[in-house]
Formats: sequence, structure tokens, C-alpha cells
Amino acid sequence: MAGYILALDQGTTSSRSILFDESGRAVSAAQEEFPQIYPRPGWVEHDPEAIWASQVNTAHRALEASGVAVQDVAAIGITNQRETTVLWDRATGQPVYNAIVWQCRRTAPMCDALRAEGLADPIRQRTGLVVDAYFSGTKLAWLLDNVEGARSLAEQGRLAFGTIDTYLVWRLTGGAVHATDPSNASRTLLYHLGEERWDPFLLERLRVPAGVLPQIVPSSGILGHARPEIFGAPIPLAGIAGDQQAALFGQTCFSVGMAKNTYGTGCFLLLNTGEKPIPSSRGLLTTAAWDLGPATNLTFALEGSVFVAGAAVQWLRDGLGLLREASEIEPLASSVPDAGGVVFVPALVGLGAPYWDAYARGTIVGITRGTTKAHLARATLEAIAFQTRDVLEAMRLDSGVETQALRVDGGAAANDLLLQVQADLLGSVVQRPRQRETTALGAAMLAGLAVGVWSSLDDVRRAWTLDREFHPSMGPSERDERYSRWKQAVDRARSWAAPDPA
Repeated sequence: MAGYILALDQGTTSSRSILFDESGRAVSAAQEEFPQIYPRPGWVEHDPEAIWASQVNTAHRALEASGVAVQDVAAIGITNQRETTVLWDRATGQPVYNAIVWQCRRTAPMCDALRAEGLADPIRQRTGLVVDAYFSGTKLAWLLDNVEGARSLAEQGRLAFGTIDTYLVWRLTGGAVHATDPSNASRTLLYHLGEERWDPFLLERLRVPAGVLPQIVPSSGILGHARPEIFGAPIPLAGIAGDQQAALFGQTCFSVGMAKNTYGTGCFLLLNTGEKPIPSSRGLLTTAAWDLGPATNLTFALEGSVFVAGAAVQWLRDGLGLLREASEIEPLASSVPDAGGVVFVPALVGLGAPYWDAYARGTIVGITRGTTKAHLARATLEAIAFQTRDVLEAMRLDSGVETQALRVDGGAAANDLLLQVQADLLGSVVQRPRQRETTALGAAMLAGLAVGVWSSLDDVRRAWTLDREFHPSMGPSERDERYSRWKQAVDRARSWAAPDPA
């Protein structure tokens, strides 16, 4: 039995490919950036052909670097930047327009109109999402309305829509398979979470012909084969998941109450809530996590996004010049025992979950003559940890589930001080795995499970190995007092830039 899985990890700024063996070890990897396109302020696009070329190039490079024969690759797993929208001609495979990226705000007026119609609550009840330009549905509607001839062609069944996973599957199979999985479908604003299907009401309201939509297939299961001319053999395509859900799976958070946090530019937290979608009243998103096939039920998650985490460290470096390299923050912050009473609310672009305050602004309180750059560095790490606690508190209140441990990944997860501060401010264990490429690993695990590289979830769990565990050392009274001070600082940051109501 071939024991290798090729994970295609298609991200917002680059494409990566990682080859994993049956122990979950990364054997080889390759990465390639592609251009970002900004036609107007607030608009963000990608060239789908550049995405395709970079993804195939990295796959070839990873295979070549590994020395593994293509015949020994059991399957391909795909994980992707979510919500980014592509529309293409079924006959030629040519996109009718650039991909509209998840970051793009061009459909904000369309979202305003939906809210003005009173559709925010019905859409949340159906999809688990807020009405926002972030999601794919309004992007697709924009393409149909603004690309010449697109609506007519779509109504004739000649166009195909997809998020990036769907586009890659289409290209890999030479147009034989037009499919997505629930983790990506649930980010489109077109998917009914409770009914687990495309929602006719939402399709009608956004004027999306059902014929453009992909089939929804399990996240784990063979859905087709890559054309042999691409890699030299018809490798099965056997796993799909959006990037954050893939990371939740890669962290083996298979049980209700298990959670992961990815520390990047911002933070993405997901909590496994089991087989029923839990609506949020506290600014979180309800999303499909994965579908392991016909014999299982769909798994759901609550998701919360923090806008600024690692970006706050970058601001200390680039904006204030307090660091030469981002890695300097750990020794600098470690040089003081605490933040000296300083609290930093890094609302540099507003606040995300659970506040959703676009008018909040960055705020530093508690400065004295004794404050040094070391105190500010420490306050920055604490801010990342406090924001994580905010989201986990909202998850606990929405779900009624207590999280016993938080599994972490992303670039800042290499910072031991941050993770110790996180454990202290949460009052729970923080676990860092050896393999921190958990997004790609999750895609590989989903694919490997489908083809027998791993025979069960218990078998998959053994591919996750602990690097280090961080235990809280702060007492409950100090933890609660510190968190109370954080909440006071957040109150001072909120609505700072709100327009004058007069």
C-alpha cells in the first residue's frame, strides 16, 4: 500500500505543496507566491491561472524533492483559502473574470441592501453567517451582474462557480468533476446548514442559477482522479477542507469541546461542537467543519476571528521601530516579569469577534514614567492572549462547552512566552504539536483516511504528536483581575472613530 499523501495548500498569497508519510511527517515541501491584484481601493483579485500554475509547480517540486515515485502517492488532499470566488466557462475551462478574493469589499453595498431588507437574521438562521462581503454569495452575484454576458451564459448552464477547492478539482480532473465539500459550501452564504444543501431561498434572492453550483461531496472520500498527464499517474483526489477547518482536523480536534487557535497575522479559533449547528448570539460564526462520508453525520464548529495578532508584533517592528526582527519580541518581553500595568488593545483595524466594532482603534493604557519598550512588548503578547480568551469565552457561553485544552499552530506558536501567557490567562492547558503545518496535515489526513493510509480516527490521532504542553501558573484571582482590566481597556478602545451622530 502506497503510504504517501500529497497535500495541496492553496493560500491567499502563495501556494504550497507538502508530501506527508503515514506517520504524519512532512517528507518534502515547496512554496510559490503569486501576484495580488488591486484594481480599486478595497478590491482584491487573483488570476486563477496564476493560482493553478503555482499549485501545480509546487506539487511537482515537492514530489521531485522527496524522491518518492508518483505511484507511491496514495491520494491528494486539498485545502484552500476560503470564500474566494471563481466563475468559469464549462466548455473551455477559462475564467470569465479574475477570482474575487475573500478580502475584497466590493459587495459591501449589496450586503447593506440585504440588511436593509431585514434579511440579516434569516440569513444567519440559514447559513450561520453574518451578512458581509467576506463570503462568496455576493461575490458570485456581482460577477453575474457585472461581467458582460455572464448571467445569460449561467442561465444556459454554460458557466461553473466554485471556491478555490472546486476550481482546483475541476482543473485536476480535466473538467470531469465539479464539486466542493461542506466546509467550503458553508462559507458561501448560499448553503443551508440545517438542511445541508444549497438554499433555494438564498439562490433566488441573490439571483444565482442553481446550475452554476458544484455538487457537495464528503470532505473525506475519493471524488475523482488527477489526470495522468499532470503528475504521471492518475492520483485519487480524496480530501477537501477549507483552511481553518483543515487545521481543526489536522489538530485532531475530533471530540466536542476540542478547540484550536491559529496564530498568524490575526487569530482563527475553531471549537468542535459536534453533530448539531449551534447558533451564536455573541458574534461568532457557525460553520460546517467536515463530513467523513455516508456512515457519519456532519461535524460543526463555532468560529471566531481576531483581526490583529502577529500584525501587532509587526507594528512594533515596522511602525514603532522597537524590534529589528519579529523574533526579538520573546526575549524582550521576557526581560520583565509582567507588563508593568500596561494594557494594549491592538484594534489597529477595528475589533473582530466577539465585538465586531469597525470603529474601535488601537489603545494603550497604564503608561507611566517607568514604562519601557519591554513592557510594551509584553503587553502585546498579552493582548494576543486576551483576545483569544475573549473568543473562547463567547464560545463557552454559546455552546455551554468547557474547553479543557487549546491546541495551537501558526507562526507565533513558536513563541514559548506567548503560549505560557496564553495558558495563564485562560486557566487551561495549551498544546503545541511537533508538526505545525496543521492545515496541510488536515487535508492529508482527510485524504489518507479515505484511501486507507489511516484506517480510523484513532489511527489518525496517532499521527498527531505533542511538542510541548503549557500549564497555567497564575492563580484564579489574579487571572480574573487581569481579565477585568483588559475588558476595561477594550471599553476605552471601542467606538473611538465612530462618526459624530450629529
